Amino acid sequence: MVASDPSEYKVFREYLAEACGIVLGENKQYLVSSRLRNLMIEFQVDTLRTLVELMSQVSQRHLKQAVLDAMTTNETLWFRDAHPFNVFRDKLLPEFQQDKKTSVKVWSAACSSGQEPYSLSMLVEEYKKNHPGALNCSVDILATDLSMSMIDACKAAEYEALSLGRGLSAERQQRFFDVVDEKTWRVTSDVRQRVRFQSLNLMNSFASMGKFEVVFCRNVLIYFSAELKTDILRRIHAVLRPGGYLVLGASEGLADLKHHFKMVQCNPGIIYQAV
Repeated sequence: MVASDPSEYKVFREYLAEACGIVLGENKQYLVSSRLRNLMIEFQVDTLRTLVELMSQVSQRHLKQAVLDAMTTNETLWFRDAHPFNVFRDKLLPEFQQDKKTSVKVWSAACSSGQEPYSLSMLVEEYKKNHPGALNCSVDILATDLSMSMIDACKAAEYEALSLGRGLSAERQQRFFDVVDEKTWRVTSDVRQRVRFQSLNLMNSFASMGKFEVVFCRNVLIYFSAELKTDILRRIHAVLRPGGYLVLGASEGLADLKHHFKMVQCNPGIIYQAV
């Protein structure tokens, strides 16, 4: 119903690409239909063209945010794809310890429902417990996402009990979560206090964010055009400290920016170091 007309779908695809960089394939009408059906009923909108026209009005910012939230929100897993987290724990944290850094800043870009930044914070807690007094630097994690509803949910740090089984061991669940009720658990304060959340469109400037030792930008660049992907990677390089690390998704690469980064083999896994 929502995306049955190819011309209507084309108008929406072009709007979404301009608004947040996501490039939908020509065969994704079903995705648009399933994600926007309830919103279009709620706002009494019959066509995608009308929806785009409404979102373009200043007075309809709420509608625009709701549509972008619907199209970009994806729940992820705890410790998704174990290799990057193992590299963070076994290579990067010991390296920061050896370098005697006083502070380390980590950016989790496109953090979705918060599992990645909270998983990283759990690893810091485990490292400190297993190496008493060794990691004297503060580790601060900035987590960003386009979706305001996701950011609000991340700040609440409450998760359904069933979702904790998606990548989280029973031991970590008991150690790093408090029971809210029979269906809900909340991330403990020692893990939460290390993570700060804010809304960010990756198409916008990163200049005000400061410098980072590590940037996790996983499983999001695949949704962008080649030109935007290159632009984002170039701007990530600009906010990495010299020698800082970039962690991408398993199916993502550097495009034509190999002169900005060098590949670091981690056996298993690959990360990239700013040069």
